[in-house]
Amino acid sequence: MADKRKHRGPHPDDQKLFGSEEILTLRKAVCDLSQLLSKGYAMKSSLKLVGDHFALTQRQRLAVRRSVCSDQQLSLRTQKQLTIEQITAQRIVIDGYNLLITLEALLSGAPVFIGVDGCLRDMSGIHGSYRRVTETSEALELLADYLASLKVVSVRWLFDRPVSNSGRLKAFIRELAEENGWVWEIELQFNPDKELSSTDLIIVTSDSDVLDNCGRWVNLTAGLIRYAEVSGRKFSNVIGLSGV
Repeated sequence: MADKRKHRGPHPDDQKLFGSEEILTLRKAVCDLSQLLSKGYAMKSSLKLVGDHFALTQRQRLAVRRSVCSDQQLSLRTQKQLTIEQITAQRIVIDGYNLLITLEALLSGAPVFIGVDGCLRDMSGIHGSYRRVTETSEALELLADYLASLKVVSVRWLFDRPVSNSGRLKAFIRELAEENGWVWEIELQFNPDKELSSTDLIIVTSDSDVLDNCGRWVNLTAGLIRYAEVSGRKFSNVIGLSGV
């Protein structure tokens, strides 16, 4: 069946699954799962153990899984993380789908979770095919305004070539960038994660595998939210799952 969604919005059950009554339970689950991972236990078996213990639904388990990391991972990621101020007048490389889809989810009201490492992650998936939604242009424009405020010199976007409609998205972003004078390069690659993990430039991603293997990275989404909130915009769909 063709994907006809116009928004990357919340699931009908999200208000209940991630409401205020569930947050403490989810935070405890994140804490317990992170501790198990820190002791060397496997993700799959640990998630089942924690999920069963707290009687979590599959969607809640997905949110918990995306929010955790071991103490070792947290330490490594923290060592490599730059502050927002440190990317002023710098060149950055963006994990294209990773950032764009999170921003689309954020703007559409879908739940976006702050994990143990401080990164924001959504619940969306593209499943081999990307579809532009109503929030796509708004996400790009908001990001462009924020990057301009940081005086970022240039932006290089990396998108997965095998994902269907990547070519169309590249053309759309390039046209938007040319119209607005944004210094953006948009590339399609068969394996962006490899490039993101090996580049000397500052990268923007919340992908756990990339964060564990990259050089320098910045939590741009967190900074962008603070930037938007200064202008009076509030994101009640941002949910912190770190800490009990």
